[in-house]
Amino acid sequence: MTHPDSAHTGRRAAAVAGHEGDEAVARRLWGDADPSTRATALAALARMGSLDAPTLADAVADPSPTVRRRAATLAVDRPEISLLALLEDPDPGVIEQAAWACGERSPAEAGVVEALATLATGHDDPLCREAAVAALGAVGDEAGLAAVLAATTDRATVRRRAVIALAAFEGPHVDAALERATDDRDWQVRQAAEDQLSEPDAGPDPPACAGARPDA
Repeated sequence: MTHPDSAHTGRRAAAVAGHEGDEAVARRLWGDADPSTRATALAALARMGSLDAPTLADAVADPSPTVRRRAATLAVDRPEISLLALLEDPDPGVIEQAAWACGERSPAEAGVVEALATLATGHDDPLCREAAVAALGAVGDEAGLAAVLAATTDRATVRRRAVIALAAFEGPHVDAALERATDDRDWQVRQAAEDQLSEPDAGPDPPACAGARPDA
């Protein structure tokens, strides 16, 4: 086990390396035993523009969810790095972060919409379902519409996200779902639906993915 003081020192050194552009130190700390130090070193390499694809791919497969979450964040604008494996991660926090990253990518990686739809309708963790629904709305692919519609009958937090995600789609099924949502028992769901129905000529405008947030 890494001693707490040693871990703190490693994280600090990695952060300083990122700000000072010291690639040698950042790469050395990328091999550290402490997951938080590795995650900080990974971000440091990205900050200085030295995060190569093999290193990021290794981070996606890192044994620590702390590192995998950071990898998902840093892979947003790196389409050569697949996020599909992270959408099947055993750690819910990693899945949330990966779903957010998928929603921020354009165009979506092949297979991602299907994976997000599976998450949105079948994952045990409601936060993962919510993040997946948000990502489907951000992507706006018609292949994800059925999952978003199904999510309008989930628990309140997921229903709210699903109604917001419907802004990316149009058609009679969307209109019907929004009409139903105006009678939802949750006032925030009702409000979200009413806001959309009050602007019928605005046209679809994919919402920003608001599932997970980038790591600090």
